[in-house]
Amino acid sequence: MKNFLRGIVLKVLYPLLMFAGAFLKDRKDTFQLFIIDLNNRLVRAGARGGGVKKILLLLPHCLQINECDIRITHNIYNCKRCGRCGIKDLIQIAEENDLSLFIATGGNLARRIVDDVRPEAIVAVACERDLSSGIADSYPMPVIGVPNERPFGPCLNTRVELTKVKEAIQFFGSSS
Repeated sequence: MKNFLRGIVLKVLYPLLMFAGAFLKDRKDTFQLFIIDLNNRLVRAGARGGGVKKILLLLPHCLQINECDIRITHNIYNCKRCGRCGIKDLIQIAEENDLSLFIATGGNLARRIVDDVRPEAIVAVACERDLSSGIADSYPMPVIGVPNERPFGPCLNTRVELTKVKEAIQFFGSSS
């Protein structure tokens, strides 16, 4: 029942809110955050918590500091782990929990990664727009979305609250 309700939210309510957001541009981010939060609540209420073997941690490229010499968009493990951005910590979390970890530069690549990896569940970090549309595109796959923080504006040196990422991973049941 919860998955059916989640389907209604993502396939009916989400498009309606995005249509309304086209006319109420100042509310669009709020609508997207509402969908992400509602999805996360429904996943936690209805999806099997614990015991998921194959979790994908999907990150946006903008988490990498823009002054970095190394591009990690094709292989996140090329990161020098200097600590100037949060990538080092996210790699460590993925390694500790035996997760598939990928960076996506956009929605098309994110969808391809999901198709290639074939996870049982996804923990995704992105901006409201990419996260809400990606969650809708991935249905019925259980996805917990963690919106990134953008202190320097969109797509530049963004951040993510690591505790929220860890909580999502722990919900799905990866070892920690």
